Amino acid sequence: MADTATRRRPTVPAAEWLEALSPATRIAFYGGAAARTAAAAVWGPEFSAAVCRAHASGARATLWMGPDEYLLLEVGSNPSAATAAETVAALERALAGIPHALVDVSHRQFALQVSGPHAATILSGACPLDLDPSEFPVGMCTRTVLAKADIVLWRTRELAFHLEVWRSFAGYVTGVLGEIAAEFYPG
Repeated sequence: MADTATRRRPTVPAAEWLEALSPATRIAFYGGAAARTAAAAVWGPEFSAAVCRAHASGARATLWMGPDEYLLLEVGSNPSAATAAETVAALERALAGIPHALVDVSHRQFALQVSGPHAATILSGACPLDLDPSEFPVGMCTRTVLAKADIVLWRTRELAFHLEVWRSFAGYVTGVLGEIAAEFYPG
């Protein structure tokens, strides 16, 4: 069976405002306060108690997705199934006896970065959220839609957004973004 965690990332058109990010380890985490405390000791970044907030430390990030639900990202890693399995195993050891769920979803999605002075406007052309920095500040993250595709959106810097996209929507999402961006980046 193919090593699904190290699949090539989908082809993304070259653009100054759009970048396909390196493959990453992605783990869906579900657990209460005791599980979060135990996992944080192994994982690194704290688990936000604030709604829709991400915390990053080094190459790792923890994104709040819902009550007791988080997306753990090792950004910039080049995961293999073995590396992801080792990470899950280390978390499982720390969580022994504590109710929780961990699912390696590294193979399911890939990451894009939309950046530059028009980043929020480009995303707003297909995303229903108010991306004004006063409403969606740096560090905010949420599950949302981009046109008809489910995404996770995380504002990493004032002019940069990290998007987690399901692989099967790669062409659709980059196509929609490209159409909107053509107004700002013709040709």
